[in-house]
Amino acid sequence: MHRTFLLMCLLTVSLMNQVIGLETLTSKYGDTIEIPCNKGQLKETDVTLVKWKYEGGNILVKQLDQNATISPDVNYKNRVSIKKDFSLVITQVTMTDQRTFTCMVVEKDDILEYPVQVTIYKVPSQPQITNLTTAMAVGKPTMLAQCRTEGASPAANITWFKNKTPLMTDRAAIKINTNVDVDKETRLSTTTSTLEYTAVKEDIDAKFTCQVQHIQSANMDSSPLVFTVNYPTEKVDLQVVSQGPFKEGDNVTLKCTADGNPPPSSYSFYINGEKKTVDSNIYTLTNVTRENTGDYKCSLVDNEDIVASVPITVEYLDVVLSTTGKIVKKLGESLEVTVDIKASGAAQTSWKKGNAKLNSLSKFDKLTYSDSGMYECVVSMAGLKKTRTFELVVEGPPVIKNLIKERGEGMAKVLKCVAEGSPKPTVQWSVNGTSAESAYEHGKVTYSITIVPNGNLTVSCTASNVLGSDIKSIDVSALVEDVTMDKQADQKDEYSDQTPLAVGIVVGLMLAVVAIGLAYWLYMKKSRQGSWKTGEKEDGSVEESKKLEESQNQKADV
Repeated sequence: MHRTFLLMCLLTVSLMNQVIGLETLTSKYGDTIEIPCNKGQLKETDVTLVKWKYEGGNILVKQLDQNATISPDVNYKNRVSIKKDFSLVITQVTMTDQRTFTCMVVEKDDILEYPVQVTIYKVPSQPQITNLTTAMAVGKPTMLAQCRTEGASPAANITWFKNKTPLMTDRAAIKINTNVDVDKETRLSTTTSTLEYTAVKEDIDAKFTCQVQHIQSANMDSSPLVFTVNYPTEKVDLQVVSQGPFKEGDNVTLKCTADGNPPPSSYSFYINGEKKTVDSNIYTLTNVTRENTGDYKCSLVDNEDIVASVPITVEYLDVVLSTTGKIVKKLGESLEVTVDIKASGAAQTSWKKGNAKLNSLSKFDKLTYSDSGMYECVVSMAGLKKTRTFELVVEGPPVIKNLIKERGEGMAKVLKCVAEGSPKPTVQWSVNGTSAESAYEHGKVTYSITIVPNGNLTVSCTASNVLGSDIKSIDVSALVEDVTMDKQADQKDEYSDQTPLAVGIVVGLMLAVVAIGLAYWLYMKKSRQGSWKTGEKEDGSVEESKKLEESQNQKADV
């Protein structure tokens, strides 16, 4: 009896030591675990029997020099084995293996037990989003989604994030409900979390995620969730889509937009004060005129107080030229051209004659041939441009301005007849020769003829058009004149136009002398009659009369 008591005391002390130093071991769900007996420090020669057991059942027994005997326990009979160092090997561990296993060792003089606490963990599944909504209304609590993870040990935790910021229940705008369920058979946990959220307008494009957290794995995030945020319209905006400035005949497109979500499907447009409701936010004004200038509005169909407006100006430019088409005027006549401009703004006017720019177009007080041409008036304003043209033709009968002769080669003479008139004058020479003509410009043209005269002759140039004709003649000598004689002849021709003026001056002077002489004669006659009356000698008067008569005759000869 003493021996039995001693063994029980030793066993009690040994068990107390083992409990105080309880060994723990962790294994992953589904793996193979090896549970050491006394940390693998047993010597086979000191052991007579090893028994592995757990509370409520035996697993196997190994006696010295014998094979291990495995218990018929359904939980372990096909999954356990024992190694040479008496470690227990369990394959495909499950949550049922999360318990305390005890290795009991019987030695020659002692019985020892070594308990090992085994913990099994399992990583949870990726987060799964269910019961997902698509939109949330501002100011209205909305159940957004449910996040779920399963098959975990220990249970996983779920946290909701908005734009990477964790959300916490505040019992007002945010409500989060989390549940953990444990499967009775597998003893694995499933965690679900639902998010109820009250949106604000700033939540547009916000990204929501749920995150699964577990002590044996890295955090796992769901795909970002973006919800449509619905809110009522507070204001509308009216825009002119078409590119201005607008001119008459253009199409002008208006676009009305609202800041609500979803936006209205129809709008009311106010065109010239008339309300037009369309199932769109677009309205087009076609073929606008100046009468379309004004303010345009759009509003919500069900709330006309939410309204926007925009001004539209239709630019216009009317140009009326007092002279158009082809205008034929006589040389020396006057002409005044006026431009009547009606425009929506300040207009710029420019003139051109042919390709030459003009500073302005003044009144033609006395038309010349150089005034003939095509005139163009360009009026521009705000992207608008109007062009008006007229052709001015100044006509007149031909006038030969000059007829000169020049020395040619050898015995040749070159005669030049300068004619002015419109339409272009044609020339007829009184002799034959080699003819040529210059360009017709500003109503003037020069015709030339080269002749070789056989003797002295007079050559005439006749210029004519539909309005009349003119003729001039010039004497041509067959002699070989020197340069001086030609120059003198040229000078004579150049001054021929001044001959009538000189003749007029001479005639005027002669008439003045005659008038003075006649006045003197009348004076002397009266004086003679007076002498007769006074009894003066007649001989002296007769002599003076003769002297006066001789003086008058001399002046007349001059």
